[in-house]
Amino acid sequence: MATTDIPTSFTGTFQLHYFASASSYTRKNTEAFPAPYPLCRLYDLLESRYPGMKEKILSSCAVSVRLQYVDGEELDVETAKDKTRMIECNDEVAIIPPVSSG
Repeated sequence: MATTDIPTSFTGTFQLHYFASASSYTRKNTEAFPAPYPLCRLYDLLESRYPGMKEKILSSCAVSVRLQYVDGEELDVETAKDKTRMIECNDEVAIIPPVSSG
């Protein structure tokens, strides 16, 4: 199984935190998902649960895993290929829309 494939068995969950417009779109602040899970498949997972989210929200958002921002290439199945990072059990992942200061 390539690391971009979705596992057929899971050992736990990870927590996904939504902020600002992402929270409004999903109507949730936090949600649990099965882990381990390929990071490059995260947007596809969210799009399947919340149709339209990828274009309307995720296209302008940052993602963090374990409080570390993720490089955009890690979120794309084509560029990640077989070297994708896995979201592990008990990881905290955040969807962070653009932030402005004034």
